[in-house]
Parts: sequence; C-alpha cells; structure tokens
Amino acid sequence: TLTPAQTWGTALAGACFLRHAELRKAVLADAMAAGITDATIDDARASASIMGMNTVYYRFRHMVGKPSYGQRPARLRMQRMAQPLSSKADFELMSMACAVLAGCEMCVKAHEASILQHGLTEDHVHDAVRIAAVLNGVVNGLATAHAADAAAGADILPAPDGQVNI
Repeated sequence: TLTPAQTWGTALAGACFLRHAELRKAVLADAMAAGITDATIDDARASASIMGMNTVYYRFRHMVGKPSYGQRPARLRMQRMAQPLSSKADFELMSMACAVLAGCEMCVKAHEASILQHGLTEDHVHDAVRIAAVLNGVVNGLATAHAADAAAGADILPAPDGQVNI
C-alpha cells in the first residue's frame, strides 16, 4: 500500500527512533539506493526527534491520568509536523512508527486519526506499524546476536597466564 517514499521514510524514522546505529545506517543506505529524496530523509530524522520528545511527554500525561496536566499547554516545539518537507501524510506515517515503538497510546490514536484525515487508509496505518514491528524485531535480534558473540568471545579469551580456556 505504501509508496517507496512512505516505506523508506517510515523505516528510517523507526530506525532513528530506536537509536541503533547499525540499523539506522543500513536503512539509510537502502533508502538512498532506492532514490528517496533528501526531503523524505530529513523528515524521517525530524519525525524521530520530535516523537522522542512527544512520546515521553504524552505518555506521562496518560499515565498520571490527572486532568490538571491535560489542561496545561505542552509548549513543545513541533513546527516541523505542521510544515514537513515531504508531505503531511508521509510525516504522519513516520510519526506513527515512532509512536507505536514508544507504546504511547495517545500518540498512536492521534497519528492514526491524522493519517486517515490526510486521505490515507487503515492499510497505510497497518503497513507503517508492521514496518515498526519488523524494525523492533531486528534490533532485538541484533542485540541477542551481539550478546551471544560477546559471551562466546569471553569463553575463548586468554586467561592472565596466557592459557586459552574453551
């Protein structure tokens, strides 16, 4: 359902949001190889940054559940959301990936509604969420592999006396 720009923008936003350098570099390289514009790449990075801020703030408000916090202005800088370099719909898809990765219910609901308002469908939303899920799985798999490699390496490092214990 997603265009290449939507697919790669969403994937890059998610990879940036997850803060995994290896994954981010790989997704960026693939996005550039696919001819994704600088505007989409820049929006993906901006989305991850903004959502890093928003998901913390809005999860707090949701978790505390006090109406008094909901009445206070957020005063968070989000101008880029209103004026993305690519398109508002695409920026919302990128933001949805970050929102679902953070588990921010308020953000997920808000971005889902905005995506639909911008003329996209539930299939678009679903695809963005699937991309986020795959990225999260990759990060977990890489972390497990790195941990296993480190553990295996620890078993074959020389002891202080120079002996190798396997």
